[in-house]
Amino acid sequence: MLQQFLHDFGYFALFLGTFFEGETILVLAGFLAFRGYMDINLVVVVAFCGSYAGDQLWYFLGRKHGRKLLARKPRWQLMGDRALEHIRKHPDIWVLSFRFVYGLRTVMPVAIGLSGYPPGRYLLLNGIGAAIWATALAAAAYHFGAVLEGMLGSIKKYELWVLGALLVLGVGLWLRRRFKNARLAKQIYADEQAAKAALLSQAEVAKPAEPKTPAE
Repeated sequence: MLQQFLHDFGYFALFLGTFFEGETILVLAGFLAFRGYMDINLVVVVAFCGSYAGDQLWYFLGRKHGRKLLARKPRWQLMGDRALEHIRKHPDIWVLSFRFVYGLRTVMPVAIGLSGYPPGRYLLLNGIGAAIWATALAAAAYHFGAVLEGMLGSIKKYELWVLGALLVLGVGLWLRRRFKNARLAKQIYADEQAAKAALLSQAEVAKPAEPKTPAE
């Protein structure tokens, strides 16, 4: 059943997963390749294509609508401003490496586009970064399976448990980031309200008193 599902939808799911985010699904695919359910070379190629296409799209959206995109989420706005500072100091290094920094996958390409980074250079370096990321992560997951088998012997009877654990880990990291985003959004909103209240208070204090009219 698992083999048939992966044969029919596995590579398509991998492409979609790496297009939008990617770490968890690529690790799962690498482990499944070790178990013989998927081909490791195809896993790397599909992950590269998904990651490359997704980050090219975010980059061009950043060039056209960068500020609007970052303003949609308080955390994106905060991270985008910080990302722009890093990009302006070491642009090429960040283009090559942002995939390896958890949580920056969507924000960083938008910030790179917003920074005015040259499209042709991004096309090249983004491709190199995507190739390194896809190869390194898939190979790490593949060899993780080999190490696990060396420790436990045949892991066929444990494979569903391992897949479940990897999936739970990925979902757990995603939920942690969601809760962190929610807390940050509340904090930013509270800070903005406090700043508005302080400005109103200052305006009231600075407002000149109205002259009194003489009593009739």
